[in-house]
Amino acid sequence: MATTNVAVPRRTNRLVALALLLFGVPVLLGVSFYFFPGFYVTRAQRYRMWRMGLQSQTVTLSGYPVHYLVAGEGKPVVMIHGLGGRAEDWLALIPALTRSGYKVYAPDLLGFGRSARPDVDYSVALQTDIIRQFMDSQKLQPADVVGWSMGGWIALRLAEENPGRVRRLVLIDSSGLKFDAVNAGALRPKNEADLARMMQVLTPHPRPIPSFYARELLHSLADQDWIVDRAMKSMYTGKDLMDGKMDAVKMPVLIVWGDQDVLTPLSIGEHMHDAMPQSVLQVVHGCGHLAPVECSPRVSSAMMQFLNANPPLPAARKELVESNLP
Repeated sequence: MATTNVAVPRRTNRLVALALLLFGVPVLLGVSFYFFPGFYVTRAQRYRMWRMGLQSQTVTLSGYPVHYLVAGEGKPVVMIHGLGGRAEDWLALIPALTRSGYKVYAPDLLGFGRSARPDVDYSVALQTDIIRQFMDSQKLQPADVVGWSMGGWIALRLAEENPGRVRRLVLIDSSGLKFDAVNAGALRPKNEADLARMMQVLTPHPRPIPSFYARELLHSLADQDWIVDRAMKSMYTGKDLMDGKMDAVKMPVLIVWGDQDVLTPLSIGEHMHDAMPQSVLQVVHGCGHLAPVECSPRVSSAMMQFLNANPPLPAARKELVESNLP
């Protein structure tokens, strides 16, 4: 029986190749994202940083490499992230600063982000000294200093010990005063249920985290858990608390707080406002501890108004509701 060779038209080959390109590649990317979501999230974030003009730099402080991000030209602003955070946590607020003529410096605290992880106590006192050395290394004196959560505690201690180094101080949902930190343990999740609980503590509007991404987040958090543990143990000793130590803080101060923050409650911000009578307290309604991210337009607007004011804003308490936005 004779056989006949049937040639497949070239057009058919091209259609098959196009189909594989259109459908096969997205499937492969989807599978890859499922197994390695952090890789894609990091790449997207790095692209965003590149678009902002942020540069990644490293400086040696106390013998340890400390990473920082820098962008813009003009008046210096140092931005200090919170416990378990990193410099990238400020991405939502940086563009407004660089557009307004500020040069932003956002260091990774020792032990976090891309900075070194030495065998130290990770106390607020140690981190304050690292920030002081960082400012010296960049010749930043004076500079505006912004701190969020534990970063606010560090910024407040820096301003109290070295008032000449800080032109204006911004504290966002800050720690640093004695209070019953009943929800602090949620910052060390061990499983998906713990991770969901952590998000409930950080934001009044938590969103479900897909299991495939939760696994990678838990792995990342576990990697730095020993550092968070040491930092929290140091905080619990109370040796670095700022209660009764704010008399030396005479520079203009802005205190920004989410009214639904259950990690560091608004009462802390109110006590700071009372202790620093020159301060402005801005309460961001409907927001929790993640106000600089989830309510960034209002936080950014309040911060820029404060930093740009000449003369400084008078002491006041203001309520930032959504309708206050331009």
